[in-house]
Amino acid sequence: MILNHLTPIKGSNKKGKRLGRGKGSGKGKTSTRGNKGAKSRSGNSVKLGFEGGQMPFHKRIPKFGFKNRNKKKYKIFNLDSIEDIINIVPLKKNIINKKVLIKIGLLKPKDLFKILGRGELTQKIKVFAHKFSKKASLKIKNLGGNTIIVTNDERKIY
Repeated sequence: MILNHLTPIKGSNKKGKRLGRGKGSGKGKTSTRGNKGAKSRSGNSVKLGFEGGQMPFHKRIPKFGFKNRNKKKYKIFNLDSIEDIINIVPLKKNIINKKVLIKIGLLKPKDLFKILGRGELTQKIKVFAHKFSKKASLKIKNLGGNTIIVTNDERKIY
């Protein structure tokens, strides 16, 4: 095989339309662009979303409110689910924290979590969480347990 003798297969390459090459070509004078208007002229480009002067879709639809990008999303654990965790998983010193919940597979390392007050506890426990509801912290403290609010430094945006 000689590289300078390579040619494409017959019929694989087609010549493009030759526009504006006289009446006889069938594509002369206006070159298939019509007579007047912006589309017949060079340099024409229509803006993204332009609908020919009609009110564009992105302006027709209603807009209200906004989404806060910095909103913190908390995974929620009720006291009854914590009771289930205590009964199923053997805990060291009856402490529930992020590491325990990650180990069980209920949390991911970057998740924040909140304890809510649905259900009842039967054991005295120490809970480390990012937030507590008033009802939950009252129920935990009534049993002699502790509620400790944890700040999550790894989620700070610099």
